Amino acid sequence: MSEAITPEVVDALLPDVAELIVSALNLEMAASEIEPDAPLFGEGLGLDSIDVLELALVISKRYGFQLRSDNEDNTRIFTSLRNLTAHIATQRTK
Repeated sequence: MSEAITPEVVDALLPDVAELIVSALNLEMAASEIEPDAPLFGEGLGLDSIDVLELALVISKRYGFQLRSDNEDNTRIFTSLRNLTAHIATQRTK
């Protein structure tokens, strides 16, 4: 991807990734209700490890790269919608 990964690029991609999370996990909320910097786990969105596996699968199909379970950065990547979106923006091939 030749486009520089700026905060504006990440902000533009946030709604798409939020919608992907809502649809992939059948969440009963609007994508716009997901706070970009709120935790995805625990008190935030309340996701669990099974949810992460499902998300990794749909992200790989949608954006053309693999999220590996042995990646030591996964904790950081899945911290928030913004972190996940930034990672997608840097790695996507589609």
